[in-house]
Amino acid sequence: MACEFDDVSIEKVARCMKALAHPLRLKVIVALNDKELSVQELVESVGTTQSNVSQHLTIMRDKNILASRRVANQVFYRIGDCKVLDLVALTKKIFCQAAEEQAKE
Repeated sequence: MACEFDDVSIEKVARCMKALAHPLRLKVIVALNDKELSVQELVESVGTTQSNVSQHLTIMRDKNILASRRVANQVFYRIGDCKVLDLVALTKKIFCQAAEEQAKE
């Protein structure tokens, strides 16, 4: 089955893929895997500053990769669509297994 894309869809997919194409953002997605975390918990999990994490969270929220909710003065983040986790897992499987197989040769 061929996958048809119009120009608008191609642009949207490219913007979302670009939003995922950063090591810190991938760390955030892995940290959120199947749970919701506060910004502070994410800062501790990925090991960088709150300002840095917040900038990346905003980018992913704007692309609907992440969803958020506010409780008093805390913001909690979660994966917006579980298919994002499937995409990251598939990408890991393709690129990490290929590298492992090449290293064995």
